[in-house]
Amino acid sequence: MTLHRRAVLAGSFACSLAAGLLPGRLVAQGDGLIRRPIPSTGETVPAIGIGTSRRYDVAPDSAAMTPLRETVAKFVALGGTVIDTAPDYGRAEEVLGRILAETKLRDKVFLCSKVAARGREAGLAQIEQSFRRLGTDRIDLIAVHNLIDPQAQLPLLRELKERKRIRYLGATTWAETQYGDLEALMTSDTLDVIQVNYAVDARQAAARILPLARDRGIAVMVNVPFGRERLFNLVRGRELPPWAAEFECASWPQFFLKYVLSHEAVTCPVPGTAQVRYAEDNLGAARGRLPDAATRRKMEEFIDGL
Repeated sequence: MTLHRRAVLAGSFACSLAAGLLPGRLVAQGDGLIRRPIPSTGETVPAIGIGTSRRYDVAPDSAAMTPLRETVAKFVALGGTVIDTAPDYGRAEEVLGRILAETKLRDKVFLCSKVAARGREAGLAQIEQSFRRLGTDRIDLIAVHNLIDPQAQLPLLRELKERKRIRYLGATTWAETQYGDLEALMTSDTLDVIQVNYAVDARQAAARILPLARDRGIAVMVNVPFGRERLFNLVRGRELPPWAAEFECASWPQFFLKYVLSHEAVTCPVPGTAQVRYAEDNLGAARGRLPDAATRRKMEEFIDGL
């Protein structure tokens, strides 16, 4: 993302960050960040998180750790808490575990991981490995990754939740082809959280998954809110439209994130974030106004027209 994001940030213009009224489901804390509730408990979390796919798969003793450590520290200092990882992300769990130990920030982070194994024993082994890699005796959320064997893994996660080793359980996908299976699971089972792909140019989840999550009282984390590099490629070299100032938007990343956050069912996007300035910019999307329904349509039409 880095080169593409640098290019679009250079093409963005700054706009004022005056305080604005927040819609009903939003709660602003003293740090100014919008927070959203996890419906199953009412606990609120800041509405922007960090994803660790690809970017945190580095050698744990290498110089590549330095910007990641600085990014996590700045993210937490600015009020962020939600960090999402997975055993399938290479060395990301180990890297994140080291960062949290070195910075002593574990207690300030809402830590999320996944299980991507078939069968109970394989699932348990992978989960125990995640606890070791992350250097913790409790993980806030573990979700069934890409709907791999939920029939075996959800009962296991429920047991771990009863034993208070995890606090929440859920399921994830990033592919529209799995929406039917995800809907069936959301309807037949009791989930605290789902994770799904959703972006201003990839809106299929808004037709099916997000309304069901709202009706079922399931929190929604959003992966790939930038479409990986797709949206940055689309707007490279373009300035933000002047009307972006109406919802206190200062950059293209904030444009994309504020669109996602403006859907009432969304709890927390988790964009990949591996540099301090990106953490600062992303968290700016969780401050101030969000687009209303009319503005959301305008954003969709603008992106669709590029």
